[in-house]
Amino acid sequence: MGMLLQNSDCGFAKDGETQPSIEVFSLSVLLFGSGFWFADVMADAVVAEKAKLEPKSSFGRLQSTCYACRFFGLMIAYPFSSIIYSTLGPRMVIYMLCMLPLVMLPLTFLFWETQNQAVNSTHEQCQEIWKTVCSRAVWQPMGFVYLYNVLQVNNAAWRQYLTSVLGFTADQLNSLLVITYVLLFVGVMAYKCYFMKWSWRMVYVFTTLLGGFFSLLQISLLKGYTFGLSPFLFSLGDDAFGEFVSGIQFLPTIIMMAHLCPVGSEGASYAMFTTVNNSALALSSALTTLLLGIWDVSKETMVAGDLSGMIKLTLLTTLFQVSGILFVRLLPRSTHETESLKSDNFSQSTLGGSIFLSITFSSILYSIFVMYKNVAHPGWVKGS
Repeated sequence: MGMLLQNSDCGFAKDGETQPSIEVFSLSVLLFGSGFWFADVMADAVVAEKAKLEPKSSFGRLQSTCYACRFFGLMIAYPFSSIIYSTLGPRMVIYMLCMLPLVMLPLTFLFWETQNQAVNSTHEQCQEIWKTVCSRAVWQPMGFVYLYNVLQVNNAAWRQYLTSVLGFTADQLNSLLVITYVLLFVGVMAYKCYFMKWSWRMVYVFTTLLGGFFSLLQISLLKGYTFGLSPFLFSLGDDAFGEFVSGIQFLPTIIMMAHLCPVGSEGASYAMFTTVNNSALALSSALTTLLLGIWDVSKETMVAGDLSGMIKLTLLTTLFQVSGILFVRLLPRSTHETESLKSDNFSQSTLGGSIFLSITFSSILYSIFVMYKNVAHPGWVKGS
C-alpha cells in the first residue's frame, strides 16, 4: 500500500513544470515508508522465529545468510537505479518502486506457514513484552544499543560541502551511494566469514575505532590533503568505508536481538527491539540537525572559503561517534553471557524496564517533533 501511494507524488509535478511542495513530498515518503516497514517487520519476525530453532553451536548463521542476501539485493539494485535515474529520470524510478513489489505477490503463495495457529491476544503479548524488557538480560544490552546509536551523529553539512565546494554532480553522488552499498554488503560478509567467532564487545571496539579513523579522513579532505588522489576518489575512503564498518556491526546486533526474543512472541518482541534501535537512530538524526547551529556551516560561508566551522563540526561528531565504546561493558560478550544475566540478582527490575521504555518513547516523540519542524519550518536551525 505504501509503495503504491508513493507513486501519487507523480501526479503533483510533470517533467519541466512545478515541483511538489515539501509537505506533499514528505507525505508521499511517509506513506511509502509505512508500507515498506510493515513488510520489513513481518520478514524480520519470520527470520527471528526460525533463528530460535538453530542449535547453539551455529546460532546466527541463518540471520547472517538472510541479511547477506538482502544487502546483496541492495548492492545490485542501486547501480541499476542510478542508471535509470540518470537516463530516464526520477519518475521511472518511482514507477518501478510501485510495480516491482506487485511482481513478488505470487511468491507469497509458496510461503509455508502453520494454519489456524493459536495466537496470544494483544494484552498477553504486551504483558510478555513488559516481562521481557524488565529482564536485565534485555534492558542492559539494549541500553548499550540505544546509547551507542544515539552517539552516532553525523555531519549534516557534509553533502552540502561535496556539492557546493567540491562541485560533485548528481551522478558522482549516486556513484558514492552505489559503492557505499557494495561495501555494506562486504562488511556483512566479513562478519559472517571472519568475525563470527569474535566477542560482540571486541567487534564494537574494533569497528568503532576503525570508523573514527575514516571519519577523521574528512578533515584531511577539508584541508586539501588528499595524498595525490582526486577529491572524489579520496571521499570514497571516508564516506563509503564508514558503511563497511556499519555492515560488520549490524549482524551482532540483530543476532543478539533475536536471541532475546521470548518463544511465542518473537514478532512483537523483535519489533520492540528494532523500535529501540531505530528510535535511537532517529534521535541521533535529530541531534545531527541541532548541531548545525553551533558553528557557521552554511552554504554561503563554505563557498566563500571559510571551512573552520566544518572542521570543528567534523571533530565534534567524530568524538561523539567514538565515545560509544565507553559503554561497551554493558554489552554481553556472547549469547552465553546473555543467558547468565537472566540468573543475576537484578535479573528482573521493574525500574529498569520503566526507564528503558520511557527513554525509548520519549526519543520517538522528540524525533517526530524535530522532523515536523524540518518539514513545516525548513531552516529553523541556523545553518541547516
